[in-house]
Amino acid sequence: MTTYKIEAGTAQHIGNRPQQNDRVALLTGARAPGYVLAVLSDGIAGSAGSEQVLHTARQVFDAFKPGDRPSLERIGELLREIVSETHLVMNMNAVANKSEAHASFVGLVLTPHREAVWAHVGESRLYRFTDGKCMARTNDAAYVEHLVGSDRLPEEAARNHRKSKLLLNVLGNSRKDPFVTVGSHADLAPGDAFLLCSDGLWHFFTDAELGAATSKATPRQAAEMLINKAQERSQGKGGNCTMAIVKLVKAVPEGMAAWGGRTV
Repeated sequence: MTTYKIEAGTAQHIGNRPQQNDRVALLTGARAPGYVLAVLSDGIAGSAGSEQVLHTARQVFDAFKPGDRPSLERIGELLREIVSETHLVMNMNAVANKSEAHASFVGLVLTPHREAVWAHVGESRLYRFTDGKCMARTNDAAYVEHLVGSDRLPEEAARNHRKSKLLLNVLGNSRKDPFVTVGSHADLAPGDAFLLCSDGLWHFFTDAELGAATSKATPRQAAEMLINKAQERSQGKGGNCTMAIVKLVKAVPEGMAAWGGRTV
């Protein structure tokens, strides 16, 4: 089996906002050796929602027992569980505190079997690159289609009103359960990379620009370059900017790896 090592990192910038409401983490599972979870959340009108996303993600991932080789569908259900558990807790807290907390969600699981599964709710995004070329990214197209089918809205109405209080696709919305999109990719190889980011970053870049930045530099170098350029392009009006970059590169000899000294 082709081996690779994982190079990964996270970065944030507060932008012109009074506080940082985004949260991001790279996690390993207590009962799932060789599995990695990257999770990012953009808290809306505060950080309570994004804090809850990370707290629940850690709990659910630590309890995950993959067995010999779980299916991609099962890993997708793991991410759905993080979303549903977080949404439930946020709604319970809203009743107790008489105040709703909302947040987006992007989660990515890498397995030791050269597989990746991701899930997405809201305006934060995940990109998958191969040698700098964008092969896939999340968006709200599936959610608009869902609104057209389930709420019987004309497509243009669904596109125009998907951010209303009724239709807002976030965790913690007491009026509507979050709509989760799930994707996957098998046969990962050196040259593959993933970017999870909040809208304070992706809003200012094309897919090609993001792919070039992540392919030509280490995660730390790419993050610094992207944050600096986002601040420049926002002209001092940018919001919270947060990202996680996960790159797969050729394994070095003797089985050494960048991620915790472990070769995948």
